[in-house]
Amino acid sequence: MKIPKRLRPLIDDGLIDELVCQLQSGKEAQVYMVRCDGVVRCAKVYKEANKRSFKQAVQYQEGRTGRSSRRARAMEKRSKYGQKESEQAWLSAEVDALYQLAAAGVRVPQPCGFVDGVLLMELITDNDGHAAPRLSEVSFSSEQALDYHGRIIDDIVRMLCAGLVHGDLSEFNVLIDGSGPVIIDLPQAVNAAGNNSAPQMLERDVNNMRNYFGHYAPELLTTAYGKEIWHHYESGSLKPDIKLTGRYAESTEAADVDAVLEVIDDALEEEMERRRRIQEANEGS
Repeated sequence: MKIPKRLRPLIDDGLIDELVCQLQSGKEAQVYMVRCDGVVRCAKVYKEANKRSFKQAVQYQEGRTGRSSRRARAMEKRSKYGQKESEQAWLSAEVDALYQLAAAGVRVPQPCGFVDGVLLMELITDNDGHAAPRLSEVSFSSEQALDYHGRIIDDIVRMLCAGLVHGDLSEFNVLIDGSGPVIIDLPQAVNAAGNNSAPQMLERDVNNMRNYFGHYAPELLTTAYGKEIWHHYESGSLKPDIKLTGRYAESTEAADVDAVLEVIDDALEEEMERRRRIQEANEGS
């Protein structure tokens, strides 16, 4: 097998002893099984920016900042330097998320290191030691579907309590090992507090899981866990061990338009008064 360009330095430096096989090729990376000091691990080799089909959409980039104000400004202006910083932020997002979520008790692969666009991490396996199948490749009884759906919802809650939303969760980026679901593929994870699209992304993640498991347990199709979870998050009542109902009643209370307009008018008057005082002060000087 031809050794990928980004894996070659790790092999030359002895971080990887052997390239065993390729596990999959995705829209933003290729995944390989490798051997490191006698332990079989997973190596995720990110594709170069111009070769990825999963674009760094603005909605995913929002809330990600550089390590300094200069870098943040460059990222916003999309200068050559800023694009390089954006690329680095994209590449490091998954490893940062994995460490953060593993510490929060979310079932994700344990990261082992990140070197020059290559993420080394735990290889998730089934009971026979083979690479674990994706959720999309497994069939369930109704009881098992309810159980696994509940576990994934619990992990989504833990993720949000840690400040993150997966952003691209589906049956294709959940693995099933001997103990249950393991969430993978997190380079597009977003900061829940810093991204305006986070509520919609969370609901989409939750609904994807609802719709998939709903094939086996139709009673899930009427649930509204996404809205319920975000409601608790916004109100500050979301906890890792919260007991959810799957029900959420939309508010039917009409907005008080007159009160909103009154606040706007007051703000305009204050601004006009501020400008008047500044003008008087300038004329007096």
